[in-house]
Amino acid sequence: IIPALESAHAIAFAIKHALGRKGETILVNLSGRGDKDIDYVSETFGYGDD
Repeated sequence: IIPALESAHAIAFAIKHALGRKGETILVNLSGRGDKDIDYVSETFGYGDD
């Protein structure tokens, strides 16, 4: 799953929220298309320069 940048914070929150909550179900709704953000992230953070 490649979340859109504006939705990625929801995954980070869910992971932090899930720690120590064994046995609970956490549902995260994502929207957008993260594949459209791959070039931006690569250029901004210098991935793929090698």
